[in-house]
Amino acid sequence: MGRHSLPDEYGTDTVAPRSRGRTVAIATAVVLVVAAGTTLAVRGGFLSFGGACGGRTIRLDVVASPDVAPALQAAADHARKNSLTSDGQCLDARVQAADSYKIADALRRGDKSTREFEAWVPDSSLWIQRAGLGEDPTPVTPMGNVASSPIGVSMVPSAAKSMGWPAKTYTWAELTGAAMQGDELRLGTADPARSATGLLALSQLGKSSKKGGADSDTQAAALAKALSERTVDSDAQLTDTLPRDSSGTEQGNPRRNQALILSEQSSFRYNESAADGDDLDLFYPKDGAPALDYPFTLLDEGSQTTDQRRAATRFMTLLGEDAGLRILHKQGFRTDDEAPSETLVAGAGGRTPQPYATADPEPPTDKELQETLGMWTITVQSARITVVVDASGSMANPVPGRGQSRMEVTKASMLQALATFTPEDEIGLWEFSTHLDGKLDYKKLVPTERLGDRKGDGTQRDRLSAAFSGLQPVPGGATGLYDTTLAAYQQATASYAKGKFNALVVVTDGANEDPGSISRSNLISRLEDLADPQHPVPLIAMAVGPDASKDEVEQMAAATNGSGHQVNDPAQIHSVILKAIMEAGAKS
Repeated sequence: MGRHSLPDEYGTDTVAPRSRGRTVAIATAVVLVVAAGTTLAVRGGFLSFGGACGGRTIRLDVVASPDVAPALQAAADHARKNSLTSDGQCLDARVQAADSYKIADALRRGDKSTREFEAWVPDSSLWIQRAGLGEDPTPVTPMGNVASSPIGVSMVPSAAKSMGWPAKTYTWAELTGAAMQGDELRLGTADPARSATGLLALSQLGKSSKKGGADSDTQAAALAKALSERTVDSDAQLTDTLPRDSSGTEQGNPRRNQALILSEQSSFRYNESAADGDDLDLFYPKDGAPALDYPFTLLDEGSQTTDQRRAATRFMTLLGEDAGLRILHKQGFRTDDEAPSETLVAGAGGRTPQPYATADPEPPTDKELQETLGMWTITVQSARITVVVDASGSMANPVPGRGQSRMEVTKASMLQALATFTPEDEIGLWEFSTHLDGKLDYKKLVPTERLGDRKGDGTQRDRLSAAFSGLQPVPGGATGLYDTTLAAYQQATASYAKGKFNALVVVTDGANEDPGSISRSNLISRLEDLADPQHPVPLIAMAVGPDASKDEVEQMAAATNGSGHQVNDPAQIHSVILKAIMEAGAKS
């Protein structure tokens, strides 16, 4: 492998012709660089980049997202042609394209191959956050953003016309929801685990769905499931799924997408080479378009020389000067969020009254992105989950202000959670109290099997619905929490299903009350022994009501890399289960 050639798994050594982006406005007047603890101002002679080369060059190696790499390479060519200098040395910038998620994963591992580059320009700042999650990651220093590109839904002309483009506007939930109405609108996306475009759109879709009322989690999961069935590995592959021509055969091919979740810049680049009449039309969701933001980032700054850091800074400032801005704009990137170019918008397929100038929505938090990835994980992989519900006598106690018992409210919330899972998911049910089945504190009501499987007159989902509805508190029954949790976790780990999201959910309204059971410390030790990071089965434990101990369930769950939750109202169980599953899925 050459000095500046990434391993094959990182991507190609050539500059790929794919595009996306987010806003820039790099201030050429003042750029601050931290070098060996000293802040250097690139302005007014404090740090001069001018002067003749004198035959000397400074080499700068940049790795960039495939969509922005061609623009950076054009800027590097401009610098070379015009003898752009850094501290009297001609700037020799070399640009290599590589998928942002691959570089982020390499940085997270501390992979030495990434140290062959002085700068990295991913398509989104979310990759910088992911790059820092490892135990010993390669340090990165964001310097500023060089471009931007909002994300929307691009459609072939026939599909756009059927949706009322350009006059009609939609929310994210409405646009993606149309893809669930039979086969009338086939919508494709890149894998949100590998694509910032896909992840940011999915996160915004979740927010949009939450505005729809009580069934918002169910709707978001269903929309994600529909998207997962038309997902490709990367952004570069996405436009290849469109019809190859306007013939009825291609347009009607069920394997061809009619709409794609794309950045404005990707739509712009596609339309540049599309045949007449085959241009994509772009919907900008009226509840806000998240944007790619292209952060210019120094890699392992502490190991770079002062000359290298200054050369990187000079190259970045070039992108904010007139020549750099023209290059970025020509390739479909926004360089001014306040006043987007109407020419660029039209080239991407946008048109008034589509809200292309609407400000970006509030960027998703790290927590929101983690939950979104968790939801996507279990949606794509499907789930294998055993639910264990407390049936002790205290579950007959009333819930304040509801006029129902804890058990009645719990059952309703469980049935609501069940509705969010797909036929491919495997769900089972146990109940527990004390001495429910001879000496055992628990009883297995429904084995953990695929919800779509049929036995007799009904499906596994039907059997579970009936079993949840039939749960009743055991008069005088105590809480046999520890023995039950251990037995259920032993079975869950022994029956681990490869390729699925595996978990155990335990719901209790009280502390362990079985004097003959194992101790808490013994339980935690046994759970730690059973937990296998290579075959993760997180315990999601919920303490419901004022008599349950949050500390107890947190300690139990932590032994499996799971999570413990205090639930004051059993009606919250549904949303807490989904949230916990999403968080656990993001860890796996």
